Amino acid sequence: MDQGDEGDGQTANADYSIRVAAGIGAFTCDEWSDFAGTTRDDAETSYNPLVSFAFLSAIEDSGCAVRRTGWQGHHLRLENGRGRLLGAVPCYLKSHSQGEYVFDHGWSDAFERAGGRYYPKLQCAVPFSPVTGPRLLVSKGEDSATVKAGLAAGLKAVTQKLGVSSAHVTFAQESDVEVLEAAGFLHRTDQQFHFFNEGFATYDDFLATLASRKRKAMKKERREALADGISIDWLTGKDLTEKAWDDFFAFYMDTGSRKWGRPYLNRQFFSLIGERMADDILLVMAKRNGRYVAGAINFIGSDALYGRNWGCIEDHPFLHFEVCYHQAIDFAIERKLRVVEAGAQGEHKLARGYRPVTMHSAHYIAHPGLRNAIADYLRRERHEVERMTEYLEEHTPFRKDIEE
Repeated sequence: MDQGDEGDGQTANADYSIRVAAGIGAFTCDEWSDFAGTTRDDAETSYNPLVSFAFLSAIEDSGCAVRRTGWQGHHLRLENGRGRLLGAVPCYLKSHSQGEYVFDHGWSDAFERAGGRYYPKLQCAVPFSPVTGPRLLVSKGEDSATVKAGLAAGLKAVTQKLGVSSAHVTFAQESDVEVLEAAGFLHRTDQQFHFFNEGFATYDDFLATLASRKRKAMKKERREALADGISIDWLTGKDLTEKAWDDFFAFYMDTGSRKWGRPYLNRQFFSLIGERMADDILLVMAKRNGRYVAGAINFIGSDALYGRNWGCIEDHPFLHFEVCYHQAIDFAIERKLRVVEAGAQGEHKLARGYRPVTMHSAHYIAHPGLRNAIADYLRRERHEVERMTEYLEEHTPFRKDIEE
């Protein structure tokens, strides 16, 4: 694959070509918005704001996901022989495995000990976002099966042309994983916890589905979370002022620095998403004595609320659960959203009405020996994830008499 001055290159067959773009800016907003699932006005496909042009351009324009931070844009453009854009894959050339939430450190360590070179690798994902969404993007009006197959083949070809160890498609939809498996990718599963809105008109309707003891515990927890004179505000749209972002960023930096050592997102990123997609954002902010002391950021899709980052500058019992999980349920019920995806890991979410859900990713490993070892590991891991999901489903807080 020939590389141009801006990092673009292409590989082709008789029917289409794959071009590698060094940034989302190689696409126009209109081009990206023509992909299914990337805009709210697409009536046929669920909108996921984390694969929108606004979000991905903000994360690059702010300098959060760029070469300097180990996220070098290598987005795939699938074009036909006349140069018409058929599909794309959001993709980055990675020099590390941070900010991905699907952990492959053991794979890299083993390969390096055996004399291989694991990095750089290709990462097909939304940076810093453990949120399932479309990864093989198809332009509206194109044949989905054909385009996705072309993107999967193109991703393998780019991996081989670059001479990198692997390509990883994380937090992918099951329909994308099926296409990738057919192309020779390995299937991996993991687990998250999601709340499902079963047509509840009120929060009390949801509580009525819980066992009596769990229902009482939930009510008590919510009361105690607000016991220190704390109130909750929902900020979205025009309410997302720079002052609100200043407050939230202080929470994010304080908690992120203690949790990860170096938070991934900078202050400019939050200003950019506030400018570009304010109506797709919900800040849940906790106020005490006239000032905000904690908050969580969520992204609003057409049928889902995607919970992301949380932070605080004061510690209060149960406030994290209230701001991140209970308030998200309140908002989903009010907005009639079907699901709340509350982020990575966290079995503590189970007691708060979130159910275990299997997540999917697909991995192309170029080296045959490493591929065989990882394939064996993933077979055992999938069995363990399935077993754990079954176990956790038996321990949900819901009333057994109304479960199917």
